[in-house]
Amino acid sequence: MQKSLKDYIVIAIKGLAMGAADVVPGVSGGTIAFISGIYEELIETINKIDLQFFKVWKKEGLKQAWITYNLSFIVALFSGIAISILSLAKLIKWLLFNEPLLLWAFFFGLVLASILYIGKQISTWNIKVFGSLLIASVLSYTITIVEPIASPDSNLYLLFCGFIAIIAMILPGVSGAFILLLLGAYQTFIDILNQLRDGLVKLDFDLLWGAISKIIFIAIGAILGLKLFSKILNWMFKNHKNVTLAVLTGFMIGSLNKLWPWKEVLSWRMNSHDQKVPLLEKSILPNQYVQDPQLINVIVFVCIGFVLILGLERIAANRRK
Repeated sequence: MQKSLKDYIVIAIKGLAMGAADVVPGVSGGTIAFISGIYEELIETINKIDLQFFKVWKKEGLKQAWITYNLSFIVALFSGIAISILSLAKLIKWLLFNEPLLLWAFFFGLVLASILYIGKQISTWNIKVFGSLLIASVLSYTITIVEPIASPDSNLYLLFCGFIAIIAMILPGVSGAFILLLLGAYQTFIDILNQLRDGLVKLDFDLLWGAISKIIFIAIGAILGLKLFSKILNWMFKNHKNVTLAVLTGFMIGSLNKLWPWKEVLSWRMNSHDQKVPLLEKSILPNQYVQDPQLINVIVFVCIGFVLILGLERIAANRRK
């Protein structure tokens, strides 16, 4: 059915919501797509895009190729996503520097509720499901405590991160920002987005090119990941749903160590701006934290994050009914 301008504006607004979710570890853009009723169209459109587009363009013209591949939908949606991500990146960077305990507490609450949300969808528990849950939990926890395999500023590492994080667009419940956190590249991605935004606002082409060159590597990784993983993950979800849900749940359980608000820095590294930033951190108890642990405030923000996911779950349940 042909969409109107109003329909595309609504799609762009849904893209804004997806972009906001993608910036926040623990909330998946795929979940927002699922809740807002565009998940199936998104997956179908992405899977359909291939090099045959140019063949249709040559044979039937650009307009027909554009309609055949539903590109108006993609442009409207991804425009909303891009605007939202660029708008929120500055705020996230400020919070990471000025209110890290409260920000991590909020993220911790989001993921904690997501564990319950995904886990309770497992309909049958058996040895295979328990084993998948345990292995995924251990693997995820191990990733949070080992030294990154490469500098998050490396272009090849950015390509790898884009390749892995794109899973968030395929399955509801998996957050791309959350995967970037596990890979140690979340703040690097936020810095790149802020660099792009500043370059656009100030018309500083050096800043702009520095950001775009990194985004190109991320985009290449994301495109490769999307095409390779989309069919595999959809097949896994349809044929081994309980195991897949168990792996997702275990992955989130192990990640809670990364999101724990109170940390002790074990080692440091220099980023691409010659700034000293944490490399390895260890989770500690609030009473071991050298600064004000803000225990009450942290608990409040954990609860806010937790309730937010429950609210999204309620919306999704009402839509299904």
